[in-house]
Amino acid sequence: MSDTAVANRPVATEARGWAGRGLAVWLLTGGLLGFVAAFVLAVEKYALLADPSYVPTCSLNPVLSCGSVMASSQAEAFGFPNPLLGVAGFPVVAATGAVLLAGGRLAEWFWAALQAGVTAGVVFVHWLMFASLYRIEALCPYCTVVWAVTIPLFTAVTLRNFTAWAPRLSAGVNAAVATVRARHSVLLTAWFLLIVAAITQRFWLYWSTLVG
Repeated sequence: MSDTAVANRPVATEARGWAGRGLAVWLLTGGLLGFVAAFVLAVEKYALLADPSYVPTCSLNPVLSCGSVMASSQAEAFGFPNPLLGVAGFPVVAATGAVLLAGGRLAEWFWAALQAGVTAGVVFVHWLMFASLYRIEALCPYCTVVWAVTIPLFTAVTLRNFTAWAPRLSAGVNAAVATVRARHSVLLTAWFLLIVAAITQRFWLYWSTLVG
């Protein structure tokens, strides 16, 4: 057996852990949370379309203002309301978690497709974050729930897949995956802290009036 195969064996073996109950529970929970947030956003969006004077329930102040976000061009990035993407995509994630909890096994092509989906999702939500902070200059509370769910879903699916695909990857990539896996919670914490710092910095003048 080659040195590469020996080095890959522990990582490949651990793939079962990343495809086990913990991952299943998070996919189910995260998928449901994301779906609820996206569904409420869709309802609010169509209420606003039906009545331009309607004030969304998540429009709380000049910064936390769903109405400002929904009225922007970025809210319909593909020609239809963005929440419809979540309404369609998050149930797939939740169903994946339910299948795993029931003891089912999914083909690798499905995991590859799911990887493409969560990768597109995490890129999209970061574009929306930038647009919210520096173009629209307002935050949508329900949108932030979607952001908060999408990021850990992306990291969980990515770690599961890179672990499962270990035999086809180089020893260097496997070592990097093992390092990230060992520090997964630290990585997520730092990621969210950067987002919170960006939000705090961008709206600091407003936040300071609340505590001043």
